[in-house]
Amino acid sequence: MNSAWLGRLLRGVSAGERKLVWSDPALAGVPETLRLSSAAFAAEGPIPVRFAGRGVGDNVSPPLAWSGVLVAAAELVLLMEDPDAPLPTPFVHLIAYRIPPTFFGFEAGDLSSRRGATIFGRNTGGGSGYAGPRALRGHGPHRYHFSLYALDRPSGLAPGAALSAVRSTLRSHAIARGRLVGAFEQAAD
Repeated sequence: MNSAWLGRLLRGVSAGERKLVWSDPALAGVPETLRLSSAAFAAEGPIPVRFAGRGVGDNVSPPLAWSGVLVAAAELVLLMEDPDAPLPTPFVHLIAYRIPPTFFGFEAGDLSSRRGATIFGRNTGGGSGYAGPRALRGHGPHRYHFSLYALDRPSGLAPGAALSAVRSTLRSHAIARGRLVGAFEQAAD
């Protein structure tokens, strides 16, 4: 089946932002004091094709930088979700945790494979590590939400944790958060 045809057929169908971890009512009171940015794309701007998923781009994670981490932070958690995917819940492209609070970012490609103390959870595709944007051709622009959370204690999450376990930890222990949104689209040809 032609993926552009399928993308056009499903245009307007999406999980929606209200289902993002960021939008969880239990996290509404967590202060947005972390500032997350990328040297590869501006906030709300297009994510370069190099950072797109396999078969579309090089599946290299973009560089990310942040500031505003509280002294009380014990661990950082980073998520990347696509609320525009035509699924019941946002497509999870990345779950990374056990990020030391002394880190101030990742270089391009650092999240494409395990580096240092960082541990990966399971993404929607069943893998771990970064899975770049691969929106259906013709489905329209997708927004990719990178969200960073500071925890008041180590998460204790095992490698390969599911989003539900990560969300539960964030609900109980997030003390600060920040996000960066980028866009990616595959034209219908």
